[in-house]
Amino acid sequence: MLNWLRRPKHGRISRRDIPAGLWVKCSRCGAAVYHRDLERALKVCPKCGWHHRLGAEERLSITLDEHSFEEMDANLASGDPLRFDGYREKLSEARANTGNADAAIVGVGGIEGYRTAVGALDFAFMGGSMGSVVGEKITRVAERALQDRLPLVIFSASGGARMQEGALSLMQLAKTSAAVGRLHEAHLPYLSVMCDPTTGGVTASFAFQGDVIIAEPGALIGFAGRRVIEQTIRRKLPERFQTAEFCLEHGLIDMVVPRPELRGVLARLLRFFGAPRAVAPEPAAAAPDGEAQPAPGEPGGPEVACP
Repeated sequence: MLNWLRRPKHGRISRRDIPAGLWVKCSRCGAAVYHRDLERALKVCPKCGWHHRLGAEERLSITLDEHSFEEMDANLASGDPLRFDGYREKLSEARANTGNADAAIVGVGGIEGYRTAVGALDFAFMGGSMGSVVGEKITRVAERALQDRLPLVIFSASGGARMQEGALSLMQLAKTSAAVGRLHEAHLPYLSVMCDPTTGGVTASFAFQGDVIIAEPGALIGFAGRRVIEQTIRRKLPERFQTAEFCLEHGLIDMVVPRPELRGVLARLLRFFGAPRAVAPEPAAAAPDGEAQPAPGEPGGPEVACP
């Protein structure tokens, strides 16, 4: 046989072990995205624009000014008041996975220099469910806003009330609603940001009580689940039912804002509502004769505190 008819012998190529987590599969389009590219895009798929879920710490880190966040009640943690079977084990597992004591992180921080009270729910912690601790933290951060006359911004991502705490979790709907009501009475702004998903008792309480209600694109927003509603009314629901875009079209929310633009939108809203600056601005130089001074709230002009 001629040499050129023989199959050449190549050395074995050893497969290199690829570390896990380098590539992330988009849950919407199925595309494989390099994890650093996804992080640079704030976890928005560069192929289809799908907004992947963020943890509470991630949410605050991309929204607040660097080193501006002062956390409140970090060690406040749920017990097991009803001795619900398996609840303690689920709490321990959620704390180990997230590193947080419960499903809410609250405190005070700055957004482009505007000081605000802020809270975020973490869906990775038992579905962001609202038990007695989550309700207490939301109430306390609202009371801090009232005490310091600050605006309030809350990022919601929750499956609703925490069933393992029974009636105690349902009481948080009234408690958080009352705290938000006191902000309204004091004429302090409350901006509610609904992330994927925001459902159940959270939508039935503080999430839908904002002065301005914002949602991320594609976020699931509703009270009961789609299947429960269809079985109850015995009708097929629209394909886009309970999406942020559907809620916007039907007047339930005020705006849908992509994640890369959200920080800027929140800063403009805080400025519009007269949020105080985190650091007092330097005195403005005197204007030359004949030149008008900037009005309060305008660039270069004096800041307006919340009324």
